[in-house]
Amino acid sequence: MTHNVSVSDETSDENPICSAKGCRADAVWVLAWNNPKVHTPTRRKTWLACAEHREYLSQFLGVRGFLKDVVTLAEWESAGSAADR
Repeated sequence: MTHNVSVSDETSDENPICSAKGCRADAVWVLAWNNPKVHTPTRRKTWLACAEHREYLSQFLGVRGFLKDVVTLAEWESAGSAADR
């Protein structure tokens, strides 16, 4: 998994929050995506999702062919830390 982005851009003062419009719940999932018309193949943008919005956001990205990966926030952060070593 290639990490070109940080989830810190989408955080509150304390915890990462869901990217769904109007949702302020803590994020549990990272949805990695890219728009092939705009981004290089290895570029990954991220949306964060709470348990309630994971499926909705995944479907939104999936029908457009943008969704590349869905992992837990803990896995994403752990993989990012390993890549920084």
